[in-house]
Amino acid sequence: MAQQIESVGVLGAGLMGHGIAQVAAQAGYQVVLREVDEATLAKGIAKIEKQLARAVEKEKATQEEADGVRGRIQGTVNYRDLADCDLVIEAITESLELKLEMWKHVDAIVKPEAIFATNTSSLSVIDQAAGTSRPSQFVGLHYFNPAQVMKLVEVVRCVTSSEEAFAAALEFARSEDKLAIPTQDKAGFIVNRLLVPYMLDAMRAYEEGVGSVDEIDAAMKAGAGHPMGPLTLADFVGLDTLGSICDVLFEEFRERRFARPPVLRKMLSAGWFGRKAGTGFYDYSGEAPQPNPAF
Repeated sequence: MAQQIESVGVLGAGLMGHGIAQVAAQAGYQVVLREVDEATLAKGIAKIEKQLARAVEKEKATQEEADGVRGRIQGTVNYRDLADCDLVIEAITESLELKLEMWKHVDAIVKPEAIFATNTSSLSVIDQAAGTSRPSQFVGLHYFNPAQVMKLVEVVRCVTSSEEAFAAALEFARSEDKLAIPTQDKAGFIVNRLLVPYMLDAMRAYEEGVGSVDEIDAAMKAGAGHPMGPLTLADFVGLDTLGSICDVLFEEFRERRFARPPVLRKMLSAGWFGRKAGTGFYDYSGEAPQPNPAF
């Protein structure tokens, strides 16, 4: 029988964390959302409130329902407020060093029977699990951006995950009305293992003169039925995030298809991280994205 989960802690209110917190609250869970400082926390809470207001405006939720979701989310900058959570999900910066430091604090405070989960998109789950006192209670819950919209959650079992913890994580993701797909702790899991080389091949196609940035994107949208082209998608994911995932995959498999193409290395050096930075393969400074003039 899976462990009972009623309260959920979310570490990080940024790109992924605020969405994960909102989804859990919408499913009826009490949520504690922790950030490093009040200003960053307020920014994440504001994003949740904006999403809820939009849902009411579009008549996808009533004001009463939106107020209920917001009321189930408690913001904090104190790890101690996570003490009684049944499940704690981390969604902080994609750095093993930072995650391990964070888990050290959380592990000492949260009740011993609680389950820990990482939202990492590329790092090995066992490397985090082994840094805690509860490796059998550790799993991966990989949400996709934006978490409020994307249906998939990859539920990752590492070598130390107990059957009970893994079953509880699966049940939790399903209770959020997500498509919970079980997978093993292999670099990239399922989606990034297949999707990242696709985006990198699009960059190489551009480098080799197969087509321009917008031509490659338009061709893949029209020819493969994709909602966005691979270079638009790379900008959306974040080129810095993509670069980090590349490094993990290449370290694991040592295959060229996982290596950073030269154009990606140069863009990262220039600080062109994609949509969030205002510049990537496209320029986002105007009303509609335009191909980066540098290309």
